[in-house]
Amino acid sequence: MSQDQTQIEETEHHLDLRNLRLDDYNDVKDLMDKVYANVGGAWPYSNYKAQVTTFSDGQICIEDKGKVVAFAISVIVDYDQFGDKHSYDEITGDAYLTTHDPNGDVLYGVEVIVCPEYRGLRLGRRLYEARKELCRNLNLKSIMAGGRIPNYRNHAQELTPYEYIEQVKLKDIYDPILTFQLSNGFEVKQVMTAYLPEDEASQGYATLLQWHNIYYEPGTPSLIASRKLSARIGCIQWQMRYFNNVEELLQQVEYFVDALSDYSCDVALFPEFFNAPLMGLCPTESSIDAIWHLATYTDEILTSVSHLAVSYNITIIAGSMPVVEDDLLYNVSYICKRDGTIESQYKLHPTPHEKEDWIMKGGNSLKTFDTDFGKIGVLICYDVEFPELARILADQEMQILFVPFWTDTKNGYLRVRRCAQARAIENECYVAIAGSVGNLPKVDNVDIQYGQTAVFSPSDFAFPHDAIVSETTPNTEMTLIVDLDLDKLTKLQNEGSVRNYLDRRRDLYRVEWMGD
Repeated sequence: MSQDQTQIEETEHHLDLRNLRLDDYNDVKDLMDKVYANVGGAWPYSNYKAQVTTFSDGQICIEDKGKVVAFAISVIVDYDQFGDKHSYDEITGDAYLTTHDPNGDVLYGVEVIVCPEYRGLRLGRRLYEARKELCRNLNLKSIMAGGRIPNYRNHAQELTPYEYIEQVKLKDIYDPILTFQLSNGFEVKQVMTAYLPEDEASQGYATLLQWHNIYYEPGTPSLIASRKLSARIGCIQWQMRYFNNVEELLQQVEYFVDALSDYSCDVALFPEFFNAPLMGLCPTESSIDAIWHLATYTDEILTSVSHLAVSYNITIIAGSMPVVEDDLLYNVSYICKRDGTIESQYKLHPTPHEKEDWIMKGGNSLKTFDTDFGKIGVLICYDVEFPELARILADQEMQILFVPFWTDTKNGYLRVRRCAQARAIENECYVAIAGSVGNLPKVDNVDIQYGQTAVFSPSDFAFPHDAIVSETTPNTEMTLIVDLDLDKLTKLQNEGSVRNYLDRRRDLYRVEWMGD
């Protein structure tokens, strides 16, 4: 027998520790069906896909000659949001990892499974060591996990869960999971009830386990520019009036920016087409000529508004303005931040009037914006009537949705208002809407306005009883200033009377962005 043949015969296993991939699902499913045959078997592929795509670095496996024989699933959470009294479904987002927070402080163990035929090879220990290395590399405080105690069913008649755990610690009783976890440096922090109600072997009980990262280095709290717990927003209910030139319009804009800045607002929201009075300066009376003429002022207005944002130390959402690109007309909202940067959100759904009378096109992108007062989204008027858009933004952790609108009649206004209120409840966020009032007799198609500016909240005990934070008097020029508690949104998501975000049936449906 040759030396090469001897090596092949002696090498029974070829183990490789790596991250899980989507194409590993069949192996993972086989393992889960074996181990959890009596408690539901494997996750559906939708769960697995969410886990791997949400936090790929946290999903680890060991393969033997190309087949996955052990794996561990993890998620990073802001542990204070959940506390010690959580259930498995709550902290893992029903195993979809919707609770994953890259800025969290704890690595939470979702699952560890080793193929029964491989349990003498200490693969579980390898996975735990890999998790510890990940925790150290990410500079997280600890690893937390809920652990089953499957042998408790054999002692439930004579021992309480607490007594059982003490017996396992003293090695008087062997538990295949708890004994293993204790031997890997984990401590039992407390006993949890109803952690996995379907776990009959553990009688519904579980241990809350913790491993401390002794190398953890807490960041020094920033004394300035730290994450805000609240945001003060200012909305302008804008009076349409005739202006002789763009300078007069900008003077009125600065008046409101100055006023809101004096009240230390973080952001100022202007309505859709707040610059529409300049359509009256078009030399022809054609509606389409007027809106294209209005687009010629956009660059100048944008430059001035951005300067105001910096000089008055307030982020300005410049309603929306028409923009011509490649001979196509768009409706665009600009977010002029107080650090001098500018971002934009195009209106995705022009109204039938805008498409037919103005030949306006819709944009093709949607995203959230990071600001120094929170993560925000912008949907221009008609766009808020499409719930899928707000859902996509909410999945990107949007906290406040801003809706600049222009409506001419009360029924048109109520469509925007009712949909905005629904978006706040559905997505557990705040929604601010701002519109214009008055009339423009010389501007075709923009001659009358109906508006009432408002800020809406989710509907639960921590928020106003009618889910309306505040609102203006209809059809009167004025400002609306409100303080929004952003921490309430986090508590609502995890502790609310209902939990729209966590309870969503991701195994049945989802909203997916199909654009670029």
